Amino acid sequence: MSDSASTSKTNSGWLPAKSWQHFVAGGVGGMCGAIVTSPFDVVKTRLQSDLFKHNHASIGSVTSSGAVVAQRSGGLLWHFVETVHFTRDIARDESPRALFKGLGPTLVGVIPASSIKFFAYGNGKQIIANNFNHGQENTYVHLTAAAIAGVLTGTATNPIWVVKTRLQLESHHKPSPGSAQPASTLGGSLAMIKRIAREEGVRGFYKGLSASYLGVTEGTIQWVLYERLKKMTAGTKGKGGVQEWAGMLGSAGAAKCVASLITYPHEVLRTRLRQPLVNGKVKYTGLLQTLRLVIAEEGARSLYGGLTAHLMRVVPNAAVMYSIYEGILRWSDHRDAMRAARP
Repeated sequence: MSDSASTSKTNSGWLPAKSWQHFVAGGVGGMCGAIVTSPFDVVKTRLQSDLFKHNHASIGSVTSSGAVVAQRSGGLLWHFVETVHFTRDIARDESPRALFKGLGPTLVGVIPASSIKFFAYGNGKQIIANNFNHGQENTYVHLTAAAIAGVLTGTATNPIWVVKTRLQLESHHKPSPGSAQPASTLGGSLAMIKRIAREEGVRGFYKGLSASYLGVTEGTIQWVLYERLKKMTAGTKGKGGVQEWAGMLGSAGAAKCVASLITYPHEVLRTRLRQPLVNGKVKYTGLLQTLRLVIAEEGARSLYGGLTAHLMRVVPNAAVMYSIYEGILRWSDHRDAMRAARP
């Protein structure tokens, strides 16, 4: 919440005044960030899954076009190269539209998820501070509000992320001329919902929820770091232009980067738990079982599969989302101040 926003109570006596602004600003910010970074989300999901690894394990051999691709080195540069190759291969083999697979359910999920997250956190930290810490915000207040917001958001939106993940793990080659075109995003989403309900029942929509709860730690770390960094860049507030926006972008991006590096393995576990049935069988059945199986079959390094694509997506996504969120709140405060100043 912007520093100048009112902390007075609404008529209900519970929620802070203008609490709806967090809901709207979070939804708009989440939508913009998701659209901009959608291709990296598709690449990240496939790199996290074991269903696609065999298709890209031979990078270093001669490709179908005769080009020789560099051998895997395992370093940071390799992960960047792997992400570029994966992006190119998806666009070439499945059409550029494939880089936006799952965008429909992503937006359906991101908008309410961002709205819920920012609404719960922005108002939650005020409620906690006012009722349990004499109206003062501190690290513990931020951490508690972030944890509550993460649990609420994860529970409410898990079915949407299951559908999105399944869509992104589907591989279809380019349609030949005259052949049937791929189903629309909406049609594909509805078909996937029906398939999950038919094959796995209601429980299928809550696969990966345990990993999502584990991922609440990422959100708490991110919010706490963001609040700290925002205080450090507070001197740029009100100056406008590049300096003020750089402070917001840098704070949001840096906080997300650090939080993601610390907690990334839960992303891989969550993707594995949400994978579709293979030959009618469920390979990954629980959080600890998935962790043990992934390490036993692929090694601990596989817990960081798709990390580069993930960072290439979430860091700019967070920068865009949080900046728009803060921008809308500051614009609203400025508008209210201007109205109050009128005779």
